[in-house]
Amino acid sequence: MGGSAPRRDRHLPVETTSFVDRRGEQTEGRELLAKARLVTLTGPGGVGKTRLAARLAARVERAFPDGVRFVHLAGLHDPALVPLAAADALGLHDHSAQPPLDALVEQVRDRRLLLVLDNCEHLLQACAELAAALLHGTTGVRVLATSRHRLALTEEHLMEVRPLPVPDPDGDLRACPQTPAGAATPGQALTADGYPALALFADRAAAVVPGFRITADNWAAVARLCRRLDGLPLAIELAAVRMRVLGVEQLLERLDDRYRLLTAGSSAALPRHQTLRAAVDWSHELCTRQEQLVWARASVLAGGFDLETAEAVCADDERSEMGVPPARGWGRVRPHEVLEAVAGLVDKSVLGRETGPDGVRYRLLDTLRHYGLDRLRQLEGEEDATRRRQRDWMQRRAADCERAWFGPGQRETVARLRADQDNLRAALDFSLTAPGERLAALRLAGTLWFYWHACGAPREGRYWLERALDANPEPTGERARGLWVAGLLAAATQDMTGGLRRARDAHALAEHLGDKAEAAHAAYVIGVIRLFSNELPAALDHFETSVARGLVPGQHLSLHGLDQVELACALGFLGQADRAVEVCEHARRLCEEHGEEWVRSYVLRMLALAHTVKKDWDEAGRHAREALRLKLDVNDVTGIALTLDLLAHIATRAGAHEHAAALLGGADRTWADIDRDRWGSTHLGAIRRAGGERTLAALGQAAFEQSYDKGGALGLAELVAYATEGDEPQRPTPAKETSARRRSRPPQDSTLTRRETEVAELVAQGLANQQIADRLVIARRTAEGHVERILSKLGFSNRSQIAAWVTAQN
Repeated sequence: MGGSAPRRDRHLPVETTSFVDRRGEQTEGRELLAKARLVTLTGPGGVGKTRLAARLAARVERAFPDGVRFVHLAGLHDPALVPLAAADALGLHDHSAQPPLDALVEQVRDRRLLLVLDNCEHLLQACAELAAALLHGTTGVRVLATSRHRLALTEEHLMEVRPLPVPDPDGDLRACPQTPAGAATPGQALTADGYPALALFADRAAAVVPGFRITADNWAAVARLCRRLDGLPLAIELAAVRMRVLGVEQLLERLDDRYRLLTAGSSAALPRHQTLRAAVDWSHELCTRQEQLVWARASVLAGGFDLETAEAVCADDERSEMGVPPARGWGRVRPHEVLEAVAGLVDKSVLGRETGPDGVRYRLLDTLRHYGLDRLRQLEGEEDATRRRQRDWMQRRAADCERAWFGPGQRETVARLRADQDNLRAALDFSLTAPGERLAALRLAGTLWFYWHACGAPREGRYWLERALDANPEPTGERARGLWVAGLLAAATQDMTGGLRRARDAHALAEHLGDKAEAAHAAYVIGVIRLFSNELPAALDHFETSVARGLVPGQHLSLHGLDQVELACALGFLGQADRAVEVCEHARRLCEEHGEEWVRSYVLRMLALAHTVKKDWDEAGRHAREALRLKLDVNDVTGIALTLDLLAHIATRAGAHEHAAALLGGADRTWADIDRDRWGSTHLGAIRRAGGERTLAALGQAAFEQSYDKGGALGLAELVAYATEGDEPQRPTPAKETSARRRSRPPQDSTLTRRETEVAELVAQGLANQQIADRLVIARRTAEGHVERILSKLGFSNRSQIAAWVTAQN
């Protein structure tokens, strides 16, 4: 049990404004990426590193068969979460017990992809460790990083991103290569293509003053303005917005006045970081008081946010109306006034506007967010008060989502929470680090149980829960909830011992507190772990008791439904198929009454399993296909993988061997993003092995491989369409086929473990045992033992036979 949610921003960010020039940097960047596996774009804030990285990644995407993935780090502040953020961007769904970084490297070991790490400067050590692990543990992964500081790895190639070039405003206009021959006439439009700074200003100015263009009359003033701004793209964009109310000469005059104040009349040029600060200061001064306060308060929002969040966090709470003084010198902001302030900040290009899962969202550029946070910290007590409002709002939103979880709109709920992921992290971190707030962290982490479990985030959920439990040893209802959720997530990451201990502690505490609902929740987790541990009779007794007891007041309907799913599972494994069908039909009616989809998809899969026990292949296939459609709707990738295995087994037993081989290829490809070994499950491994052997025998090697590769090359939606509708998959292109086969095909005798498969491949490369040991960082005797077991399992007598066998598989 467990799932996954749509990954946000996995691919390249959408460009909402035009990209101006940088042709030289693009060429240099592509050349560096062609010869180096780690390239870091460095430069000051506001210089355009992120935009350039995105453009570079888009230009080289075709060179990476396994794609380009973008990791947004600006809203992340906990180094421990960096590997999880990277795995999230890569679309991985690891549930293993390995350390997160080790698991990530293992899952991408055979892939050819580009990983973009954006805004590394505040997480340098963690980003360096991630990059080093990928460089040393893979051969086909390249990393493109953006940072104000280098990662300090020996493999790193640096590329400095400089400000945009600006012409000499006092030079002869005729010397400009873009000026037509002869003297320019007044009002004559000039091209700014040779000077990206001018082109950027003209483009952004035309957005607020339609028809604006660079002419012979304003060319020198625009050049002088861009030079005054050091060619920094962010500073130029902020200045161009002022063209709504000022002309170029007026803009330049006011900017010169501000710079003279900063330099106390000195003619010395401002350092570049002060140039940007001056431009941002000026934009800030042109905001209304309410806009300034909303800007400052919105800076605690680590990621994007919607208007409802802005109103909850940026407006003064009721205490401000009950004698608590407003922010010193800044006034108050009432909820209905936030919209006007947000609109003003969007107009001034302080806030960016973007499309979210449920409407419009807003985002502060990282540079402007840090500026707002500096301003907020100048107001006594404001930062803590604002962060507390943000945390309380996240708690309310999480609680609303939990109440609505067993019902319609699950996809929208998941998308909304994923969009708020950085803000949820910020709320948890504040609660764990601010004095007197630790219980709120445990409450929020426990409320999000369904998100951690059903939406594919067990590692991160367990990370927050263990921290919150350590901080809150007192016997409270929040601790009882946190204990069973931690136990459930431990089991989801294959720590059965730790999970059982947590679940039993939760049950004992809930009984002590008289909290029947939390006791029932803890009991569910205990039963799941017994089922996972193949304690079938005990699990059956446990779930029969839970289901017979019925719904406990306060018990979440999702967990009540899952009680029935697990009971049906235990009955099916024990051969009691008719009773399993009866339980599933009851659970399905419960789900349908509430419009629920996620639990229902597992009910349908259990119905399919029960009918396979009865050898009713038609009925089993019908339920499995319905489950698969539903799992695609809720983007439950783990559930899709499980159901593809089941459909392949059904197709094999029904004699549809080509269809079965394609499903096996698709299933193995999907499992490659989760766990190639299917969590080491004896049951799942037996189904896969039996299906593969039977289908291979029926088709022969060549036909099996052809169908297998077709399935392995399909995208998830195409694969589900093929599995449910029988749409014939197209033969992949050679490059894609090779990538799919390299990633997902196991040896035909899948009794080899993952490590044994690695050793077999190294034997095929001609490595001796000591060399294998050195490559895998294991003892020589361990390597020898692996080779001996490979020979025994495959029935071979020498290493040459292993090499020939590996070659045949590839």
